[in-house]
Amino acid sequence: MSQDFPFIDKIPLARYIDQGLDWLTFQFAFITRAISTVLGNGVDLVVHLLTYPPPWLVIAGFTALAWYLAGRRVGIGTAAGLLFLWNLQLWVATMETLTLVLFATTVTICIALPIGILGGLSERFHRAIMPILDFMQTMPAFVYLIPAIPFFGLGQVSAMFATVIFSMPPAIRLTTLGIRQVPQELVEAADAFGATRRQKLIMVQLPLAVPTIMAGINQTIMLALSMVVIAAMIGAGGLGGEVWRAIQRLQPGDGFEAGIAIVIVAMILDRVTQHIGRKHKPNP
Repeated sequence: MSQDFPFIDKIPLARYIDQGLDWLTFQFAFITRAISTVLGNGVDLVVHLLTYPPPWLVIAGFTALAWYLAGRRVGIGTAAGLLFLWNLQLWVATMETLTLVLFATTVTICIALPIGILGGLSERFHRAIMPILDFMQTMPAFVYLIPAIPFFGLGQVSAMFATVIFSMPPAIRLTTLGIRQVPQELVEAADAFGATRRQKLIMVQLPLAVPTIMAGINQTIMLALSMVVIAAMIGAGGLGGEVWRAIQRLQPGDGFEAGIAIVIVAMILDRVTQHIGRKHKPNP
């Protein structure tokens, strides 16, 4: 039985998308090449800085940072987790994954925070971006790899691009939510004291929205880590590359080792960001 639509020919959507990507790639190739060079060099530099010293020294530094930001228990857990990964001989892959996630999260935050703040301040802009965010969140993660390759080629920069697009919606949504949840009485009090819109944003709305914004950053980091294995398909390397290599070679033990390593990194980052969010939570 024919599956052709009976009234009109098939809409050539795929051809339109291909032509659009070809046009964008041709028009902005010099920009994407520059971005790829800068980000690629930056990732390589950070990975080199993290893998050049002895692992025990880097572990001590991360432990001290986690202890300072999130307390003794998280600091001890960070030390134990990273020592375990070093013992599994996944140290370099772990540093590559950590660098990729931190770079992608930083880029995401730089883009998402202004958009989220604007969405929190403007009802019209909020209504306009919500359908776009719904579309971005429901799109399968694999699809984001398709435009990344023609723009940036294979490698870590393409993986970072796909990760940024995939992990951006929660940061925008929760930043918007944090701004919109600020009690109206406090905003009116700031108005009564003659505060400008910028002063209200910086001194009232943003400080009160920090816990919700940190929750968005936490979700962004978790989504970025969930893209690690998928991004390995386009040459991202790191722990995702170890998982992908184990799948190709039918080595389930090696794959589980790399998967556990991803979980440990996720737990460390999750605990640190959660504690920062709680620390900035206003007292009732």
